[in-house]
Amino acid sequence: MSFRAELASAFTLLTRLPAGWLARGQPPAGLADSVWAFPLVGALVGGIGGAVYWLGVRIGLPPAVDATWTLAALLLATGALHEDGLADTADGFGGGRTRERKLEIMRDSRIGSFGALALMLSLGVRGAAIVALATPAHVAAALVAAGALGRGTILLVLGALPPARPDGLAAGLREHGLGRMLAGLLLALFVALAMHAMAACVAAVLVALAVAWAARRQIGGYTGDVLGAASVVTECVVLSLLAAG
Repeated sequence: MSFRAELASAFTLLTRLPAGWLARGQPPAGLADSVWAFPLVGALVGGIGGAVYWLGVRIGLPPAVDATWTLAALLLATGALHEDGLADTADGFGGGRTRERKLEIMRDSRIGSFGALALMLSLGVRGAAIVALATPAHVAAALVAAGALGRGTILLVLGALPPARPDGLAAGLREHGLGRMLAGLLLALFVALAMHAMAACVAAVLVALAVAWAARRQIGGYTGDVLGAASVVTECVVLSLLAAG
């Protein structure tokens, strides 16, 4: 399978960025083929956020305003895919009494109190961390590391759990075994270590274990929403750690 086609598939799944040109002239790649590239996609999205923050500094935006525009750029780049997963997971885990009811709530497009609160808190934490990081270089490095590790957490949860239902979009992501997931994890660690974020690597593993434990107890496995929630929570934790110095 083509490297470029797999990378394009990862971008198409995880972002709204135009990536079709990457696979021009190549046979299409399945989603399961592309999982190794998830951390690369996350790192690039983080780099986009870093560039927007740098531009805001250059034109004299106050830090809080600059951080808000940076978050807006991140959400536009991904189509708020992972945030949607976070909201659905919070609503399902918080509002359902049975496994079946939790999964039903997670499929409902409407947002409830738990989901709204989870979104507000996640955006608040990330925005405050960006303000605390302050300098464009620190913000860019932190966003790149958080983006890569957030998608690396997706791979850890994938490897740890079975799908909670057989018919979801994410159910087939494990079909090619652990090799591609391991390659993606190594890429995530490489990117984070290059950004001097060793402690954040440990934190990402702990978040993955916590999300996997909660998902197994709540619904017996993972869904695409759970994977998105894992990514957002990881980004919040990583940015918080890096903001603390």
